[in-house]
Amino acid sequence: MTALAPAHPDPDAPRPHRIGRIIGRLAFGVVAGIVVLATAAAFFLVWTIQRSFPQTSGELELSGLDAQVTVQRDDRGVPTITADNTHDLFFAQGFVHAQDRFWEMDFRRHVTSGRVAELFGESQAGTDAFLRTLDWHGIAEQEVEAMDETTRAYYEAYADGVNAYLADHSGATASLEYAVLELTTPGYEPEPWTPADSVAWLKAMAWDLRGNVEAETERALLAQSVDPATIASVYPAYPFAENPVIVPTITPADQLPAAAAASGDGGGSGSLAVAPTTDDTDDHASASAEPSPTASAVTWTEADGVLGAVSALIGDLGEGIGSNSWVVSGDLTESGMPLLANDPHLGASLPSVWYQMQLRCSTVSEECPFDVGGFSFSGLPSIVIGHNADIAWGFTNLTTDVTDLYIEKIDGDAYWRDGALVPLETRSETIEVAGGDDIDLEIRSTVHGPIVSGLTADFTAIAGDPRLGSGDAVNDPAWIGAPDASVEALTGEYAVSLRWTALDPGTTATAIFAMNTAKDFTDFRAAASLFDVPAQNLVYADREGNIGYQTPGRLPTRGAGNGFAPQPGWSSAYDWTGFIPFDDLPVSYNPESGYIVTANNAIVSDDYAYFLSRDWDYGYRAGRIATLIEDAAADGPITAQDLRDIQFDQEFWIGKKLAAVVQKVAVTGDGPKAAVELLRSWDAQGTADSAAAAFANVLWSNLAQNVFANRADALPLSSQGRMFAVVGAMLADPDDPLWVNDEIGVAGMDEMLALSIEQAYDEIASLQGEDPAAWNWGSLHALTLTHQTLGTSGIAPIEMLFNRGPFAVGGGASVVDATGWVLGESYETTTVPSMRMVVDLSDWDASTWNHLTGASGHAFHAHYTDQTDAWVKGEQSPWAFSEEAVDAAAVDTLVLSPAG
Repeated sequence: MTALAPAHPDPDAPRPHRIGRIIGRLAFGVVAGIVVLATAAAFFLVWTIQRSFPQTSGELELSGLDAQVTVQRDDRGVPTITADNTHDLFFAQGFVHAQDRFWEMDFRRHVTSGRVAELFGESQAGTDAFLRTLDWHGIAEQEVEAMDETTRAYYEAYADGVNAYLADHSGATASLEYAVLELTTPGYEPEPWTPADSVAWLKAMAWDLRGNVEAETERALLAQSVDPATIASVYPAYPFAENPVIVPTITPADQLPAAAAASGDGGGSGSLAVAPTTDDTDDHASASAEPSPTASAVTWTEADGVLGAVSALIGDLGEGIGSNSWVVSGDLTESGMPLLANDPHLGASLPSVWYQMQLRCSTVSEECPFDVGGFSFSGLPSIVIGHNADIAWGFTNLTTDVTDLYIEKIDGDAYWRDGALVPLETRSETIEVAGGDDIDLEIRSTVHGPIVSGLTADFTAIAGDPRLGSGDAVNDPAWIGAPDASVEALTGEYAVSLRWTALDPGTTATAIFAMNTAKDFTDFRAAASLFDVPAQNLVYADREGNIGYQTPGRLPTRGAGNGFAPQPGWSSAYDWTGFIPFDDLPVSYNPESGYIVTANNAIVSDDYAYFLSRDWDYGYRAGRIATLIEDAAADGPITAQDLRDIQFDQEFWIGKKLAAVVQKVAVTGDGPKAAVELLRSWDAQGTADSAAAAFANVLWSNLAQNVFANRADALPLSSQGRMFAVVGAMLADPDDPLWVNDEIGVAGMDEMLALSIEQAYDEIASLQGEDPAAWNWGSLHALTLTHQTLGTSGIAPIEMLFNRGPFAVGGGASVVDATGWVLGESYETTTVPSMRMVVDLSDWDASTWNHLTGASGHAFHAHYTDQTDAWVKGEQSPWAFSEEAVDAAAVDTLVLSPAG
């Protein structure tokens, strides 16, 4: 029987349609509330983000200016600053840098002074201890104190400009990062900027380009388990017969331009009062056999990964750190005037380490001599790389050996020195820790410098089982060994100290102004004589049609050792004995070849009178650049576009070698065979869309790991250029013992290649599928632009605010387009051509430039990463320099006026 509904239902009972309406109204209210909250949050976030965006047009009144200053910005936000006097010029530079990049500047000065734990807590204390040990900020303070009056005034004016910005900006009004920092370190307020904060960044860049200390460390650790002959074989000498040197023939002094009468006071004019040094001593520091240490070391609970942390904070001395630069004479160019190209290779960072700008005196005179444009560092007055109205210059890392490790024998508060105990020098420091207790340090040093064992795992391991270098690492099979019985008999324990040119006060902070105002090669060399740290190759061109090269830097002369491995600290015979006289350093002026190429390759041949290094880049980039220049000259004449094309060349040297060899290797399986077939017609270019380049790089990775790392006594995968040299020679010698690897069951070259091919196919198939047509190098090798601090916070929403990418890129390690990656870890791009420029001496306004990210350090600003797409494609933008071109390019104009 069917139940019927009551004729008169309960009027209080809920009805279905009423329940629906109630639920609907509730749901709408909840959704509306969420929308309102989300909208409010979005508006708050947008408001917070945009609060720090700089004012770029109109007028601002600033206390401290003497007269009006004009700041014109082009469509990429690149500023040109025009002022009536040098005080206002550098004051405005400091203000503009702070407008766009103050968080970066503030973070950098915490790094260089070893105070990162003040921002981010105890996790950074070990890194701070290491950086306090090196005492960069303390050395910078000494350099500021020693400056001439004019140069110090530049730094003080710059600091005043930064502080004028801070007077009206704090917290989120200075940068979004401070809003995030408030969540973990509430109440933080930036301190006033000082000249030493600027100068200390040069020490950080010197660390980023520090030379061979990692290679020396590797060899010392390898020697604990690997025989010296094997170590020498995997660190071969530079292939002089295969790849070029920078200066085949040093230009004699009588063929250099005569020195003009010096004038000015260290940066206020086109000439310098400082002449190049001509003996083994100079004004930087004593060059005696026992130079006074200027930094110390610390007894510290070891923190693994400290060097990695330092690299993350400053820049990674990883695969690909180096640079390309070259200059071509007008004899070879379409315009009849020189062309100069430069692309420094540094760790990828967001924002880019570079800041493009121009500095112009409204009337160029002896009192106000600046008319210069190029790439600056935020936090540092001047232009570091670029050109003025008369000359252009570029840098690459010199790669000379300016760092040595010493094994010390420490007994309590003293160390052994020539048979006697000598007191250690000590100082005390306190690390302040956000949210934690202060940490007291005792920092110790010997005559060589700071004691660094106990600070990092590697340095501590060296001290635990030391190996000392002696003799010739190439020709002497017993070139490294343990301390002898007489040293073992000395009381105490072993420790490791660091001797490094950057730990002596220097004059680079003055040299950059001298370079900015140089008018000719004589002025340029005078500036180079002051450019001591970091040691750089300097290329030059001028409007008179001359090209040149100069080795600068304080390059040590050594006693009994050569710095290839740690030296005995207890014997003064192994001390540095001085520095190479400037007049003896390699120089080239208008060489017959018509061009000069520097790419971290050997500067001169081994018959040069002084020892420079055994740890050069092995010259594959330099050789390729030289070949491309000669090809372009043969097709001639050379144009600026030719130089831009060379900068973006992606030929993979070892890939080309492997492509030829593997055609003869028997492999099994359709997949590996198809992969090898890809290489048959490959042009060896590592373009982002290339399937063959993808397989070639994965093959190289597997082969290198099988040859070097996957063995009982693992050999380091630290330099792909070095491994190019080793494996390139092995491919011509099937009997090389390194082809045998019992650990993976390989007995010869063909077996090693076959196994590596099969492994490479399996790896790339797992990453990009089994169809070779779907493979591409760019996505394997992609670059993610990671914010230097908050980009690795581990908190996804915060990382999304600041990071950008990934971007598919081509190139590779030891390739002209040097996008470095870490063998055995990932194919991801970690080091990059941080900027590219081509300077046209026939017409400054025909020059072009580009860098990795953009002018702004503010996340979500229009200029945060607006140059990245062009960088990925190898495209460069016009570089307006003349007053007319700057006016035409300007889209924003800001007038800075004296307050009141």
